[in-house]
Amino acid sequence: MKSLALVIAAALAGTVAAAPPALARPAQPALVADFAVGPQYDTTHVYVPEADFDRFVASFVATFGGTTSKQGEFQVTPTKSLTKSQLALTPAGTVSVFGFKTPIPYPFGDERTGYLVTDLDAAVTSAVKHGAVRRLATFPDPIGRDSIVQWPGGVNMQLYWHTTKPSYAPLATVPENRIYLTADAADRFIAAWTGFAHGRVTADDRAGPGAEVGQPGKTIRRVSIESGYGKMVVFVSDGLLPWPYGRDMTGYAVPDLAATLAKAQAAGVETLVAPATFGTRQSAIVRFPGGYIAEIHSDAGR
Repeated sequence: MKSLALVIAAALAGTVAAAPPALARPAQPALVADFAVGPQYDTTHVYVPEADFDRFVASFVATFGGTTSKQGEFQVTPTKSLTKSQLALTPAGTVSVFGFKTPIPYPFGDERTGYLVTDLDAAVTSAVKHGAVRRLATFPDPIGRDSIVQWPGGVNMQLYWHTTKPSYAPLATVPENRIYLTADAADRFIAAWTGFAHGRVTADDRAGPGAEVGQPGKTIRRVSIESGYGKMVVFVSDGLLPWPYGRDMTGYAVPDLAATLAKAQAAGVETLVAPATFGTRQSAIVRFPGGYIAEIHSDAGR
């Protein structure tokens, strides 16, 4: 006769064998971390001739309001250089302004934006996993660390981290990062960016008016994306764009376009493309002293 211990052991073994083993369950994919801090910490990088530095900063703040950080001269690149540098912090978006006193080392000057992240090394690793390439090794700057990555289609961005976390007020309106691509790269870029940024496509118009990019009579694809890094609009066209379309890196939302353009004109800003209405948006393109080109828009119903 079997002992009670063996019976119990056999019963338990049968019970265990009948139950699905926990380790046999399919592994759940790890969540991709979101390294965004907030759109008020994201800046458009504006490179202007040193002689135009002060005029540009003054005109930008006169147009959108806001304040500036203290101006200084720094080495912001990993190789020897010197630039004037200042932030212009406005309710419509922030710009990092550079007026180099030396030649600009490669690959600086091509990055359109700087995005603050919570963990730089992890963010760069994630960007590469999602299809970006590093344009240089991560390097220290006077207040933190930086890297520059390139996304499909040649879209260059800086990712940065500060030793002491800055504290900026939320924006009144969130600006758009305006990306111009052909169909060859658009889907790859959109997939890469939304995967990295936890981005959400809020609109995808595959028959948008070409007039919005200077191509009346044609249709374009217009994709709107939102994430913790702010807003983005991707214009997908044949690339045959008249000047200045494609040179406008950022679009700024304002309550009253006419009033904003009047302030801009008084501050020495040139209107390159007169206001026009596309759907619910009234839009214009301007050029600031020093050459910075931007789009400005408001709700056409206002």
